[in-house]
Amino acid sequence: MALSGLDIYKLLPKTNCRECGFVTCLAFAMQLAKKAVSVDKCPYLSQQAKQILETSSLPPIKLVTIGTGENRLEVGNENVLFRHEEKFYHPCGIGFIIDDDLPEEQIKQRLEKINSFRFERVGQNLQVNLVAIRQTGDKTQWLKALRLVSDNTSLSLVLMIKDLEGLNEALEITRDKKPLVYCATENNLTEFSKLVQDHNVVVGVCAKDLDTISEITKVLDAQGIKELVLDTGKKSISDKIWDLTQIRRQALKRSNRSLGYPSLVIVDRQDPYQEAIEAATYILKYAGIVLIGSAESWQILSLLTLRQNIYTDPQKPLQIEAKLYPVGQVSHESPVLVTTNFSLTYYTVLGEVEASKVPSYIVSVDTEGMSVLTAWAAEKFTPEKITESVTKFGLKDVVSHNRLIIPGYVAVMSGDLEDKSGWKVIVGPKEAAGIPAFLKNI
Repeated sequence: MALSGLDIYKLLPKTNCRECGFVTCLAFAMQLAKKAVSVDKCPYLSQQAKQILETSSLPPIKLVTIGTGENRLEVGNENVLFRHEEKFYHPCGIGFIIDDDLPEEQIKQRLEKINSFRFERVGQNLQVNLVAIRQTGDKTQWLKALRLVSDNTSLSLVLMIKDLEGLNEALEITRDKKPLVYCATENNLTEFSKLVQDHNVVVGVCAKDLDTISEITKVLDAQGIKELVLDTGKKSISDKIWDLTQIRRQALKRSNRSLGYPSLVIVDRQDPYQEAIEAATYILKYAGIVLIGSAESWQILSLLTLRQNIYTDPQKPLQIEAKLYPVGQVSHESPVLVTTNFSLTYYTVLGEVEASKVPSYIVSVDTEGMSVLTAWAAEKFTPEKITESVTKFGLKDVVSHNRLIIPGYVAVMSGDLEDKSGWKVIVGPKEAAGIPAFLKNI
């Protein structure tokens, strides 16, 4: 757990020598608490104090990286239990399980489907992260499926082994991919750690209770295997939520380093609706990785959307760049619509303008990511701000007319906007759904 400024001050020499660049040791301590300076700035810090400060500055939940390249997955490094306290930084990884007993053609089809799971929502590209190859038979069958998957995806890999017989060959196949190897248990720990020790992999640790998991992670950490994810096995949803919450609390509130790793959950149900609901529950509370048995597009769209919402900053709305956006084959006669730079508002308006098939311009006013009514109430979407934006974006040089279309909800500002901007103001529909008919009639 991070130390406060006063806690740090107690560890300093309290000489006020100023060699660190600060007037007093207390001022230096406050900057250390904010992680604005390094402990190395103090030349008189004892080794014991330095070790305490360096340990306290480590993240309570280790950042773990699975895979390589642009599709690598980073999970962990979270600082809070509740999103409103700060934010969650590293989105939960979502992956799919492919069993090795499927026919080769089915594996290819399923893999092709998984690779294509990419969506755009409010200006952000959403995609899945992992493919897990689960061993159900002998090692030959599993290794064949692993090669097939490894050669045909750029997503990060999870090696779900039933026994350790084929692990050496599997690690050779994936030597440049940094896979997650699942899993180390109290029964195979000695052999498992020997096999993975010299390979660049992430290790899944599995046990039914947290005490056993804690003992396993201590052994692996002492052997230099630092990147781990934790799984408490198959349990009821309520028991699983309890485990995930306790792991998070132990790491954040108790500074329990042996549980300070991301968690992994496997959801494999016959009913795809129940599967999606359960997976959503774990994304909310506090899974670092969720592996799913099914691979339906509707499941993934809903889970990716949920994940996006949970891992945005609640104190900083999603927003786009405030500027003039052309939609379609615009001309100097194209209508001009005015809206805010809140992503959801802009992309909703954009979708309706595209649906109208009327080439138009959209003026996105900088409202610090607020929606129309919120920005108007906060005086961020005012005649002055709109006039400033229209001038800044050089709208007069783009269109030959002088008409602006504003949202119907802020019709009250139309007269004032006309006076300040010199443009004729047309009040548009209140709801974005009315835009297509409005543009066609105008």
